[in-house]
Amino acid sequence: MADFDVAIIGAGAAGLSVAAISAGLGLKVALIERGRMGGDCLNYGCVPSKALLAAGHAAAEARGAGRFGIRLPPPEIDWAGVRAHVQGAIARIAPNDSAARFRGMGVEVIEAPAHFIGPDTIETGGRRLGFRRAVIAAGSSAVIPDLPGLDAVPWLTNETLFDLEEPPGHLLILGGGPIGLEMAQAHARLGCLVTVLEAAPRIALREDEELVEGMRQSLLRDGVEFREGVKVTRVEPLDPAGVVAVLEDGTRIGGTHLLLAVGRAPRLAGLDLPAAGVQAGPRGVATRADLRSVSNRRVWAVGDIADPEGIGPRAFTHVASHHAGVVVRSMLFRLPARVDYAALPRVTYTDPELAQIGLTEAEARQAGHADLTILRWPLSENDRAITEGRPEGLVKLVVGKRGRLLGAGILAPRAGEMAGTYGLMIGRKLPLSALATMILPYPTLAEAGKRAAGDFYAPRLLSPFTKRLIGWLKLLP
Repeated sequence: MADFDVAIIGAGAAGLSVAAISAGLGLKVALIERGRMGGDCLNYGCVPSKALLAAGHAAAEARGAGRFGIRLPPPEIDWAGVRAHVQGAIARIAPNDSAARFRGMGVEVIEAPAHFIGPDTIETGGRRLGFRRAVIAAGSSAVIPDLPGLDAVPWLTNETLFDLEEPPGHLLILGGGPIGLEMAQAHARLGCLVTVLEAAPRIALREDEELVEGMRQSLLRDGVEFREGVKVTRVEPLDPAGVVAVLEDGTRIGGTHLLLAVGRAPRLAGLDLPAAGVQAGPRGVATRADLRSVSNRRVWAVGDIADPEGIGPRAFTHVASHHAGVVVRSMLFRLPARVDYAALPRVTYTDPELAQIGLTEAEARQAGHADLTILRWPLSENDRAITEGRPEGLVKLVVGKRGRLLGAGILAPRAGEMAGTYGLMIGRKLPLSALATMILPYPTLAEAGKRAAGDFYAPRLLSPFTKRLIGWLKLLP
């Protein structure tokens, strides 16, 4: 007889959600975590990074107050105070993810490593646990590149960056993706020299090039230096302390600290998945679209570690929450359910933020969508952006046949807060007219999207036929 109805490995966003719902439905649940409750997002990712970005934003606003006619002295950065803010944010959120809270729900929380010893058995904390269903939610960690010399120099990942007791003098960031760019701007605004080294032809390669250029200009103004399309061939120690990145052309770039931000890899090591007959690869646990293992019907995978067939992994906390909902429907209620990323938002939380919902223009063309209409509305034409002295930015809509919204890209302050509207439209297949006719408060940045949508209908509204029709209608009493 099984010891638990549901055994969950990993107490990050996805694992916590599945545990809470399963326990709430009266099931016997084991939640196993070898590290810190809350996982990567709370302790090393979303929460501390956004707290550090907020500190950098405050410093930038102080420096930029002159645009409003307010003269302030240059901000003095108290690194200990910045660290206290970051750790305070983690501490304030931590009780929501704590072992005590989940034990109060009736979940048995086991704080120890875990691995499979059979298709329906896990070993953890010196115990063997039989399960009816298991959910692998072990998450992902930073990729450590196979870079010559890395073993001879100190380096950082997102798991160690926030432990620095002193600010980096010159932070070298290997990787120009979301993590690298966010940490580049945060540290630059807090007074550090920052150089981003990106092997791809440009930073944020997956994002819309038009929007990325606006983001790049903002980071350049903050003092971030970019080296794009460069290959780091090795790293070396720099006396008296520091690191040198040696590029393929022989260029040497020295810094005090090196941050590795070249990607994420699923945490598969130590789980002994073959013992459970669970198929996995470099991208994670192989699942069907309902997140059930392709090779063990008792096992599901959620969050960064899941690799749904034909879809692939997505390393976002909000995807983990989406996965939890799919697993609850599939595993507990035995209902048809599948992951759906058509309306998936992703945000790079620089300032301005870059948000993408659905397809970019390039992705839409690559997917074969014909007769695309691209609609733009610059923030330089948005009254709220002008009043706040922040006219840089753009809303870009990718529209298919019959006015169907395929994607939306936003470069704007708090762009992530605007993403939900477009996610709802794409997910519910609402016509573009729903956005064009929406009543929005004035003045808001969100009006930019409405104005862009309105441009789709303007040619029809102002067509010769419409003008003739109005000419006839004016004759009516």
